[in-house]
Amino acid sequence: MEHPMPDRSITVGIVCGGPSPEASVSRLSAGRISPPLEKNYQKVVTLELNEMLPANLTFHQVDVVFPIAHGPMGEDGCLQGLLEIMGIPYVGSTVLGSACALDKVTTKRILQAGGVPMAKDCVVSRSDPLNLSVSQCIEALGEKVIIKPFAQGSGIGIQFAQGKQELAERLTSGFEKDQQLLVETCIHGREVTVGVLELDAPQVLPTTEIITPDNAWYDYTHRYTPGLSEHIIPARITDYQRQRVQQIALQAHQLIRCRDISRSDFIVPQDGEPIFVEINNLPGMTPTSLFPDGARHAGTEFEELICRLVDNAMLRKDKPFNSDDYWPIPELDISN
Repeated sequence: MEHPMPDRSITVGIVCGGPSPEASVSRLSAGRISPPLEKNYQKVVTLELNEMLPANLTFHQVDVVFPIAHGPMGEDGCLQGLLEIMGIPYVGSTVLGSACALDKVTTKRILQAGGVPMAKDCVVSRSDPLNLSVSQCIEALGEKVIIKPFAQGSGIGIQFAQGKQELAERLTSGFEKDQQLLVETCIHGREVTVGVLELDAPQVLPTTEIITPDNAWYDYTHRYTPGLSEHIIPARITDYQRQRVQQIALQAHQLIRCRDISRSDFIVPQDGEPIFVEINNLPGMTPTSLFPDGARHAGTEFEELICRLVDNAMLRKDKPFNSDDYWPIPELDISN
């Protein structure tokens, strides 16, 4: 399909930072995507996700935004809603897709309805009696569990527990930060991730297996410290499992209503069904991040990836909502 030549005499705004615990990583990503953008577009500005953002977007006359603010506010629909109101096109998922994807429980409930294989879980609340929550979890999920906050990325706040005593301690410390926690059965297997890149049509990227030294868990430190994790493409799983994770990644992308890009994470046991873990609707965007790595193996280099996402977002600029073309509304007599 022939593309009209994209307009590159525009101002691109990279939005990063914000109140999220992942703010420093997002600034790192911003620093990595700005050189390829500066090479291809007239002007590139990097803006902080704070209360000055609307004024700064207006001041710099930003034409299109590349959000790179991971976690709450940047990835949960808040930033996307602001950009919708301001009429500025942006890379990535809409308000609804972003909000659903960042909330692990919402993601699971939507995908459960679609038949996606997932770990059994319990949602526990700070207001419930602790001993009751503990025994319910152990009864439903077994002795070994994993505890997660609803809405953090990058493995932040994840805890493992075995048995009642540990679970009670970990829930207590988790409840200091969050009202509710997600507790899941702990499943062992290879950690595999699959990106979906949707420019003209959705393209499922190759499977990537993540290996950490001494089989450490792929936590925040292992994700962002160079040399502490290794990517193997394609993942060392059976052909059936590879087919399944790619199939499920596309299904998740579509059911959660992600747009442009997403990355789904899985635990793949020795044999049997891959287990879906979570979807990232704004995956890390440094050249060594998982999503760009998968895209490179599928034949799209980093610079081309970043620029095509921006060009694609710009195509949405000319499609504002026109109420004249919508369902007619009866005239009301509200004069009296």
